[in-house]
Amino acid sequence: MPIITVKVAPRRPVPDLERAVAALAARASTEILRKRADLTAIVVEQVDPAAWFAGGPSLAEQGRSSYWLEIRVVDGTNTKEEKEGFLAAIHDGMGRLLGDLHPESYVHVAEVSADAYGFGGLTQERRFIAGRLGVAPAPAV
Repeated sequence: MPIITVKVAPRRPVPDLERAVAALAARASTEILRKRADLTAIVVEQVDPAAWFAGGPSLAEQGRSSYWLEIRVVDGTNTKEEKEGFLAAIHDGMGRLLGDLHPESYVHVAEVSADAYGFGGLTQERRFIAGRLGVAPAPAV
């Protein structure tokens, strides 16, 4: 918790790009959004800049880079200021990693209901209630 997905289209090869993007996303989610690093999953996928179109032409044609990052968190667990800080940190870090970012580069903080989101077969709502009761969360039967 959370799950972060990133699509990235670098204008030039970046050594160990997936690991660097994952580290950036993990650091920002932990330090800014207060998410637990040990419960964070990240998927990074590179996309050919020739197959990424922004404002009409492909990124390859424009000689630019771009990214799209989505993080799913439980609704109400972060403030507007935290989300704003997360977006800014990701954009700044991606700019340093990729260089010459297209302005159509995105971050989406998807806030989902605790009863519709979880991991290991348990919703976050069930984990929260179990924590309040001081019992181990158990899957629904």
